[in-house]
Amino acid sequence: METIAVVGASLAGGTAAAVLRQEGFDGRVVLIGEERHPPYERPPLSKEYLRGEQPLEAGFVRPEGWYEEQGIELRLGVRAERVDPGERAVHLEGDERVPFDRALVATGARNRRLDVPGADLDGVLDLRTPADADRIKESAASGGRAVIVGMGFIGAEVAASLRSLGVEVAVVEFFPVPLYRALGEEVGRVIEGVHRDHGVEMHFGEGVERFEGHGRIESVVTTSGRHLECDFAVVGVGVQPNVEVVADTAIEVEDGILVGPTLETSVPGIFAAGDVASHEHPVFGRLRVEHFDNALKMGPVAARNLLGAGEAFDDPHWFWSDQYDVNLQVAGFARRWDEVVFRGSVRERSFTAFYLEGGVLLATAGVNRPRDVRRSMPLIARRARPGPAALRDADVDLRTLASPA
Repeated sequence: METIAVVGASLAGGTAAAVLRQEGFDGRVVLIGEERHPPYERPPLSKEYLRGEQPLEAGFVRPEGWYEEQGIELRLGVRAERVDPGERAVHLEGDERVPFDRALVATGARNRRLDVPGADLDGVLDLRTPADADRIKESAASGGRAVIVGMGFIGAEVAASLRSLGVEVAVVEFFPVPLYRALGEEVGRVIEGVHRDHGVEMHFGEGVERFEGHGRIESVVTTSGRHLECDFAVVGVGVQPNVEVVADTAIEVEDGILVGPTLETSVPGIFAAGDVASHEHPVFGRLRVEHFDNALKMGPVAARNLLGAGEAFDDPHWFWSDQYDVNLQVAGFARRWDEVVFRGSVRERSFTAFYLEGGVLLATAGVNRPRDVRRSMPLIARRARPGPAALRDADVDLRTLASPA
């Protein structure tokens, strides 16, 4: 009997295990996860679950009992210490060893920590797991005041959720606007306005000098010397991929586990997917994507390729963020751009922003305009060069503009 080991009971790993069975693989499937929960979706942790509107179980990829029904060995609360490609085995804590014929590494990422005085104070929190969300929820139960450090997607969503729970919120962000690296200054200003309208106090161009308190956090001191009193803080300053499990092996690593178009690593028969995978994308080049939809779609492709499909992962990428009554959706991937074209009304917060470089459409961001985002995805996948006038004109159907570069 052949064995496929899936290291990481993540969204990508759990989805891959399910697709292995759907595709007819009848060998041994071992799904190994360090957390004690079965694979689950993370987006509700900063939104519905954090606000108490949805139980954790509603976000499970499959009910826990489903894995046993499908003959999938679900090993939870167990840390994989090493994937040994030469030995063809996964070494678990406690000296247990799981031999495999083929493997998928889907170990995800972990939060970056601030290396500043006071970072270990009680009440300095971050968000990655349900337990993290529970701690934030408990801190927010009595209202009070929170400081959010970092205004990327997690910081922005947590700020919105805490405001809905009645918590006063202040933000410390190094960049000039929220979501600056992903969306640039113009769209970031719109998101800033949304949060200010909901009472969020914002401090841009600032970092954290230290956290202060006697046993528990009492204030955040910024790099300009500003003191922000608070009852708790939530730090969201990015993540780093969990590559240690393949360190010092033949599996190549550089800001993630390096994989080719089919998600196979430098060692044949071993694949990687999700947040940990640095993927050679046919359209965007090498990139590592940390969003839900990427992991959800990578898992099935990895599973089919473990079974020999040889399928390139060429998804144009899509993700969303709900903040208050604003729905933000983004398609594509743009590290840089030389032109942003707007359709709709920025003032009314109903618009689409198209990011182009050299005339090629790389990404689209829509604020309360999901249809434009969906219709732009084929253009992004084909590296189309739509004219700016057509992009601005809301009467032009984006589906008519697909022409290869």
